[in-house]
Parts: sequence; structure tokens; C-alpha cells
Amino acid sequence: MAIPPGVRFLPNAITVLALCAGLSSIAFAHRATLEPAQPNSQWFLAAALIATAAVLDSLDGPAARMLHSTSRIGAELDSFSDLVSFGIAPAVVMYLWKLDMHPVGWAICLVYAVCTTLRLARFNSALDDDNPKPWSKMFFTGVPSPAGALLAVQPMLLWWQFGEGWWSNQWVTASWMLFIGILMISRMPSIALKYVYIPSPLVLPSLVGLVIGVALAFYQPVVMLGLGLLVYLAHLPYAWWKRQRVRRNPELWSADRRRRIRARSTRLRPRMPQRRRVAGRARDGRRLPELQYRQRQRTGGQQTPAPNPSGTSRRLGRRRLR
Repeated sequence: MAIPPGVRFLPNAITVLALCAGLSSIAFAHRATLEPAQPNSQWFLAAALIATAAVLDSLDGPAARMLHSTSRIGAELDSFSDLVSFGIAPAVVMYLWKLDMHPVGWAICLVYAVCTTLRLARFNSALDDDNPKPWSKMFFTGVPSPAGALLAVQPMLLWWQFGEGWWSNQWVTASWMLFIGILMISRMPSIALKYVYIPSPLVLPSLVGLVIGVALAFYQPVVMLGLGLLVYLAHLPYAWWKRQRVRRNPELWSADRRRRIRARSTRLRPRMPQRRRVAGRARDGRRLPELQYRQRQRTGGQQTPAPNPSGTSRRLGRRRLR
């Protein structure tokens, strides 16, 4: 089935929408500074637009591959959109919120934006590698920029939800931004979501848990986002251990091999029933070549069996199916 030409425009449109969402977060943060210094909806909308850009960024790549519309311009546009939405926008929003009066607040924001740029440059250079490591595609090197942006604005969301606290301290906020920037350019691995394996018995409970989480996110979005980011940070040591294990076991490099190993160890496969063998027929019902044949003698018209080199008796032809 041919794909309409207009549909191929969809992935780039999603990328542009993500770029617009990231830029709009700066506008909402600027509006929030014009109001009294108190938790208001403008700060929440600024963080929500960054989260929207992260969701859109996770959709443009699969859409391009599904519609067979991958292109060089699409890849470059995605990189620039990520730089603005997850590098520049969080840095400016956090500067306008709390770091504008900090002694080194602007320097911290610059370091964060540069770390995001380096993270994206390393990711793009890895795509051009002709001989990647067999196990590298299962992991990201460093925290991805969308997750880093959501982690960076988490202190502001906690301030919006719970008010003033230790999470809204200027030094804590500056240290947190610097820590997230270092995580993005570090060699700490994180598991790629598309390679996460969920066993069959846990698929249904996982779907139920996802529905419950989405329902709770409508009532407490900040709390649910904070819990999700906390789980994400907690999985980094496990990702490091898993990458070390995969590197040392070549049999785990292939996805097909991993799937066979899991199926062999955790699943019971049904076996075809063992049928009795019928004379002249194979187990699957195919007709076998004749094992015996009749030959008329030149004289007397009698039929004698042909010699059987294997020594098998003629009882095979007289076997009956019980």
C-alpha cells in the first residue's frame, strides 16, 4: 500500500511542534516573573510545555520509520529541536525562576546548556559509526536530553506543588542543575525503552498499573512525574550492571538469541503429538518410497521380492495401525 506524499510530512511537523513547545515554555516563564513571587500557573505551564516537547520528541522518530520518510534534514531538524527544547529552554526557565539572583546562576545555566549540546553531538556521531558495538544499541550513553530536561525543572515543580522548602534553595537548585548536566555527558548507561522486555505473565499487570498511573497523573501530575523520575534515576545502577553483563556474554548481543534464551528458560512450549508410524507413511503423513517391489520372472510368471540390502524383513509392509 502506497503512502500518500502528504503523510510523509507528519514526522517533521511533530518535530516542529516540539520546537514550538520548548520555545513557548520560555514565554510562560517570562510572564510568571511579572507576577508576585509565588507559585502560579505560569511556572507549571512552562514545565508542562517542556514535558510536551519530550512526548513529541519520542514520537517523531518512530513515525518517520513507520512512514519510510527518514531523511537527513529530518535528523538535523530533530537535533536542533532537542537543543532548544531540552537545552536552552530549561536553562532559561530555571534562570528566570531562581538562579537570576544567584552569584553563579547564569554560569550554571550555561554549563547545563553546553552539556546538552555535547550530549546531542555525541549521540549524532554515534549514528554515523559504521562498526558499532553489538551491545551498544541496547543502551544510551548518559542520560538522554528529554529526561535531563524533566529532571532539571523538578525543583521548580516541587516548589509549585508544595511551596518553599529545601528544594527551592538557590544553592540546591544550582547544584542539581550541575549534577544533571554531568549525568548527560557521563558514560553512565541508561536502558533504551524499546529494548525493555516484559515477561508474558506481567503484561496484564503492567497495563493495569499504567492505566492507574495515568489516572493519578490527572489529579497529582507533579507527584507522579516526580515518582517516575525517581524510578528513572534508581534504574541507572541497574543499567550499568546490565551493560557489564551483556558485554561479557556475547550470546546476549543478539535480540533473537536473548529471546530464545528467555523462551527456553521461562516458557513451556506445546509439542506436537507423537503419532504412530504407518507402513509406507512418514510421521507427518508423507508417502515414503516403496521399500519392496515385485518383479516378474522371465519364466514361470512368479513374483519374487527384490533383495533388501539393509536386511529389513517384509513385516514392515504388513504392520497394522492399532
